Amino acid sequence: MKFYPAVFFLLTVSKFCSAQELPDHDTTYYKSFAKSLFGRFYFSQKYTRFELERDAPVSRFVYKPNTNLNMGVGFTYQSLTVNLGYGFGFLNPDRDKGKTKYIDLQSHIFGRKWSIDLMGQFYKGYYLAPKGLASNSANNYYIRPDIRLNIMGIAGYRLFNPQKFSYRAAFVQNEWQKKSAGSFLAGAEVYYGVIRGDSSLVPTNLQENYAQKDVKNLRFVRIGPGMGYAHTFVFKKSLFFTASLTGSLGVEFTRQNTVGGERDKVSVNPGYIYRLVGGYNTGNINFSLSLIGNSLIVKSASSVNKYVISAGNYRLTIAKRFTPGPKLKRKLRPLDKFMQRK
Repeated sequence: MKFYPAVFFLLTVSKFCSAQELPDHDTTYYKSFAKSLFGRFYFSQKYTRFELERDAPVSRFVYKPNTNLNMGVGFTYQSLTVNLGYGFGFLNPDRDKGKTKYIDLQSHIFGRKWSIDLMGQFYKGYYLAPKGLASNSANNYYIRPDIRLNIMGIAGYRLFNPQKFSYRAAFVQNEWQKKSAGSFLAGAEVYYGVIRGDSSLVPTNLQENYAQKDVKNLRFVRIGPGMGYAHTFVFKKSLFFTASLTGSLGVEFTRQNTVGGERDKVSVNPGYIYRLVGGYNTGNINFSLSLIGNSLIVKSASSVNKYVISAGNYRLTIAKRFTPGPKLKRKLRPLDKFMQRK
């Protein structure tokens, strides 16, 4: 496969008001380093894939993108985070999985009281897993360069225990969770998605096993409330493990294009956002391995079967805290004023 490098640039600026004299959280549970500068080195791989529900006992049927493993650097100062990543060739050897052209704008914003997940994924080119399924050889992947999957959406969740629990400590590295704590979450999600192919999404030699055999494209809109829980377990102040799960129940409007024409359906379906991260944090140095994922269940308009769309990001991060010197502090003053503006 020809290598197509991808450059990811994430610039997130969010304003969160905080008291000037007194901390807005319990400092015995976590410590904030808002005035410090954090640098990071990381490896990251994003994905957006989908699965067609099948009639047992047919093998699992998942379309996956051939995305790059990126290596990058970044920094965080207050609530400003900048990350730059690149998919170097030596990290992405040819794997006979075809090529995927994509723009992945997943963004995760962690405030003191809110977490916001933004989705903007635009993918073209998929291969079928497992290897050999629907292919003319057991050693080759079935490749579909024509299939597109686009998803846009937003999910916002309120934390009910921001005084003791910090998402930033786990995922942004500019805070340090010193004692175990958790928080209930409540919010809402809204999404728009499209799956499209030049022909049926189901390969010809598998069509007898799938009710979606005539479907060429699918569009859906969904909106609904959600709730969940997040918890960080801390061992000896430095070792930590964070797990978070939210479940939503959305009203969904689906339109399918088949050989026989269009079909519409209105249904109520679940969705899930899950986050896992484990590592070591001393307040000065942070090592962590994380996964952030989003799973949407979309009902077929022509059968009782479903589509499962999954998006996520694996990341390995090494971060270091720096205290700005007098010269750098002067240069950062305009940014300080902007961040503190109400």
